[in-house]
Amino acid sequence: MRYFVTGASGWIGSAVVPELIGSGHQVVGLARSDASAAALTAAGAEVVRGTLDDLDVLAGTAAASDGVIHLAFKHDIAFTGDFAGAVEADRRAVDTFGEALAGTGRPFVIASGVFGLAPGRVATEQDRADTGNPVVAGRQATAQAVLDLASRGVRSSVVRLSPTCHGEGDNGFMAALVGIARAKGVSGHIGDGAARWPAVHRLDAAHLFCLAVEKAPAGTVLHGVAEDGVPLRDIAGAIGRHLGVPVASVSPDAADEHFGWLAPMVGLDAPASSTATRELLDWHPVQPGLVEDLGKGHYFRSPGTAAV
Repeated sequence: MRYFVTGASGWIGSAVVPELIGSGHQVVGLARSDASAAALTAAGAEVVRGTLDDLDVLAGTAAASDGVIHLAFKHDIAFTGDFAGAVEADRRAVDTFGEALAGTGRPFVIASGVFGLAPGRVATEQDRADTGNPVVAGRQATAQAVLDLASRGVRSSVVRLSPTCHGEGDNGFMAALVGIARAKGVSGHIGDGAARWPAVHRLDAAHLFCLAVEKAPAGTVLHGVAEDGVPLRDIAGAIGRHLGVPVASVSPDAADEHFGWLAPMVGLDAPASSTATRELLDWHPVQPGLVEDLGKGHYFRSPGTAAV
């Protein structure tokens, strides 16, 4: 099959592309820069130049493909003050793909998230996010729009990813926590550190996207979760050991000062299950867990900053 992948040179996409090619598929990747185009060509993918704003390019390429995996998001503007604008651009792209694929029975897979889905209990694929939360409402509405495409003859599915898709080269939440610990001289967790984060290695996540585009039923929610919930105290402990700094509890009142923009997330207990996903698609994560991956040392080779 010939699949169109947006965000194909990004953190997840750069793992999805070789996974698809290794499974015998052809890949067309969207590239907005020369560097992205070169990376895709080196990976063995065909390149189409454009951005999420080039709706005609998106529509034409989707129509000429056997399916779409949509991973791109305007992170550059989302995390510099215009999150709403990034969400709106994403919705326009999704609607464009929906129109191009309507009535074809072809697959359309997008990435979403499990973080904050059901705080304090284990979230499952059957849970629906609280769209009353203005921070996540827009993206959740887009995910629901994709699922609704099942009624229009699209084999649509949503892969909800863990808050940390870890692995060598990760520049997300784990890199941010390492950077904070390095700067503060202490690896902290809030309270007793019992808050749990789901985790998945990006190579396991890439395999799940491949399975989803190949065989996920229409209107399916999938969870990219290899570990239901890793306690933050275990994460802080691994970081402290590698940096040679003490591990300490940070009071909730001091969390904003210590963790900055990460404080609300570090204190959020958000475990999630992928039992239904594993049973449906025969998905079996095989890569190292989060704490083991932290133990490999690649997060500590140079100061990290987050770009999530």
